[in-house]
This record gives sequence, C-alpha cells and structure tokens, in this order.
Amino acid sequence: MSRYAHLAYTESVREVQREQGSALVGIRQLAQEDAPDPIGPQEAAFIESRDGFYLASVSETGWPYVQFRGGPPGFAHVLDEHTIGWADVRGNRQYITTGNVRADGRVALFFMDYPRRARLKIFGRAGVRSLESHQELAERLGGTRTGGHVERLVVITVEGFNWNCNQHITPRFSEAELAEALMPVRTRIAELEAENKALRERLAENE
Repeated sequence: MSRYAHLAYTESVREVQREQGSALVGIRQLAQEDAPDPIGPQEAAFIESRDGFYLASVSETGWPYVQFRGGPPGFAHVLDEHTIGWADVRGNRQYITTGNVRADGRVALFFMDYPRRARLKIFGRAGVRSLESHQELAERLGGTRTGGHVERLVVITVEGFNWNCNQHITPRFSEAELAEALMPVRTRIAELEAENKALRERLAENE
C-alpha cells in the first residue's frame, strides 16, 4: 500500500491521525516507497469476480460524485498490473462522471464482496477511449460487458489500492448468491417431500 498511503494521507488527514492516536500507522505506511501499487493476482481475481463497483469522480467545481457501475462478473477487465478497463454503456444520459473525468481524471473505486465482507479501494486516473480509435481494446473489453449500447471505453490507470477492514460491512447476498447458498436446503426439502409422499402412499395402501 505504498502509493495509496501517499495519496490518502494528506497533511489534514495526518493531523487527525495525530489527534486520534493513530499517527504511527501513517508514519509506517508513508515510509514505504511512493510508487504505483501493482495489481497482483489476488486483486485481479477479486476485481474480475465482481458484478459491480462504486466509482467516485470530482467536478471542476470541487463537488464529488459517486455512481454504481454494474454488469456480469468480469465486465471490469484487468488489462495489466496497472490498468483496469470496461466498455461503458449508455445510461440515463446525464454524463456526470464522463464530464468530471474530462476535467479531472482522478477517481476512486470501491469493489465490494458483501457475503465475504471484503472491500478493495482503488485510487486511479481515468481516461476515455473511443470505440473507433481503439478497436482492439474495444474487442477485448466487449468480450464480457454490461448489456446495452456501448458509447465509450473507460481505462483506469491504477495509482494505489488498499484492502479495507471488514469490521462494519453488513453481509448482503444477490439472488444468484442466495440460490447457490440455498441449493443444499432446497435439495433436502425435495428429498423430504418425496419421502413424505411415499410414506403417505404406503399408509393409504395399508388402510
């Protein structure tokens, strides 16, 4: 977490850390080299297994904006150890994030795994690529993507990341995750119903 700490721990943040008695944490992390954090196998697997993430940008007037990007697992592609990308599809046509990125490419991403209470936070710089000028990239990002009309390609150059504490993450489950978790229960219920039916039939025969 070398670069992440250097980006996140501003002087105002360090002041609060000193006030709250956690200054040593900042000192240790800021002592590490200030170089972009490479995406490792663990981070890549986590990113590409997610069906959505939160994306924060900032306007030229200084106001932050957060939106959710969703799609099938793997729609966010890890292109290399410093780059994430996806095919951006048409939404409500407000284009707030796209406009913010045009003015200031600095963004933050939250990838969440609610059932396992895991969270990966990423600082990066976003850039927009046209479909016509980057056809090879479009084909790669279009292999797994959100349904709908693709308008642009978004590429994030990762500066730093941090695996966050799971202490206050409330477990939540998608419909697919619930179906998988409940499969043994449903199988057992079906077995018991079949057994119960057979017993009723035998009882009827005896009567």
